[in-house]
Amino acid sequence: ALAQHPADFLLGVMERQREGDGWHLYNSALGIGDTMALYRKRQLVPFGEYLPLQPLLGWLLVYLQIPMSDFIPWAGGPQPMQLAGQPLGVTICYEDAFQEEVTEPLPTATVLVNLSEDAWFGDSLAPHQRLQMARSRALETGRPLVRASNNGLSALIAADGRILALAPQFQAAAVRGMVQPMQGTTPFVRYGNLLVVGLCLLLLLAGTSRRL
Repeated sequence: ALAQHPADFLLGVMERQREGDGWHLYNSALGIGDTMALYRKRQLVPFGEYLPLQPLLGWLLVYLQIPMSDFIPWAGGPQPMQLAGQPLGVTICYEDAFQEEVTEPLPTATVLVNLSEDAWFGDSLAPHQRLQMARSRALETGRPLVRASNNGLSALIAADGRILALAPQFQAAAVRGMVQPMQGTTPFVRYGNLLVVGLCLLLLLAGTSRRL
């Protein structure tokens, strides 16, 4: 079936990997194109994808029978995934809230992609806040961002943060459009939050000097 469609695919998958005498579960993104590519999530959601302090609270996991709470964070670095002729910087779920997760594949990656499941939040402000975070990541990095969410607010976002196309929530829909791959390094990618820290220090010094 895939051979009938002249396109590459990026899918969110649950991956089970044999490790020693047991199995490790990863929340992963699988790229299918001329070559296969795989990204494993590094920033897991506490109490959703893993249980903090499991030696102490492991009984709680068994008692409540919480699903999807046994994932392992990937310890390797993020490598751009080669799909559709472009190196993609991929994040999963709320990883796009972490600056280092988004900027580490740069400047190699020309397009950012975020795969998310926002059904957890229902009809609340959280999915809209997640979309705003994605727009901020695009603007900070100077890269277009493709956002795919199972229950809506999937979007194509330009490198300047503009929304080019948007799917509504809780409706079957497809987002179609084009994004322009970008290269180069923005001040935010180069210096991160150092500029913000520097401005805060200047404001602090200015306030202190006035008191003196």
